[in-house]
Amino acid sequence: MTPEIVHYDQRPELWQRFSDVFVGILPEYNLHGDVLDAGYWERLHEIFGRYQLALVGPDDEISATARGIPTRWDGTPMGLGPGVEAAIETAFTLHDAGREPNTLCALGIEVAPGHQGAGLGTAMLHALQATARESGFSQVIVPARPSWKDRYPLVAIERYARWTTDDGLPFDPWLRTQVRAGGKLSIPTSRSSLITGTVADWESWTGMRFPDSDDYVIPGGLATVRIDRDADLGTYWEPSVWVVHESGVC
Repeated sequence: MTPEIVHYDQRPELWQRFSDVFVGILPEYNLHGDVLDAGYWERLHEIFGRYQLALVGPDDEISATARGIPTRWDGTPMGLGPGVEAAIETAFTLHDAGREPNTLCALGIEVAPGHQGAGLGTAMLHALQATARESGFSQVIVPARPSWKDRYPLVAIERYARWTTDDGLPFDPWLRTQVRAGGKLSIPTSRSSLITGTVADWESWTGMRFPDSDDYVIPGGLATVRIDRDADLGTYWEPSVWVVHESGVC
């Protein structure tokens, strides 16, 4: 059986296995974003199920996933907005107001352990492009989470996004993959996704202790987390880099 792209509306039961299949791909705190925790996650699958994709092979093995949401974009870099959470809020506002989207925004692409390094990230990018074409959208916009940014959490995303290899391609492997797949880098954003929690939450999520109020480097973090012990609050803004792909729609 050749692996095939399946969307949530076709086989929703597959998504019940995702937490096991993709465990550890992202740091635990990335599963607690403020916007998604506000109730959007459940509605994402109910309303936008056709844009939630999985690559399924023999014996229903899930090897990769891509999530998207239809939104509107005016074609300008500034019109991309501050990042993934703002894109989610805009998409639901459009839907609830009965307004038509014109662009597909990717919310994330993940490849399961044991399948990484086989080009499935690129395959899922192409799957999102195909889904956009089917919907009549001319572009796919991606608030990309750079895969090596956690090695340089103290470097501003604006600087990191400008780093290149000797051949002029992006230094970051995931950004480089997207450019090779036809994407064009647009603007970086330092406040793409907000994650807040108590000090106890952050100690649980990271396996660290935070004895004092300060900015801390955390495992897998693309930036630092700000711990305020007096307020019992940890605040983390995850950065991203916008990448624009043409869908190929006529």
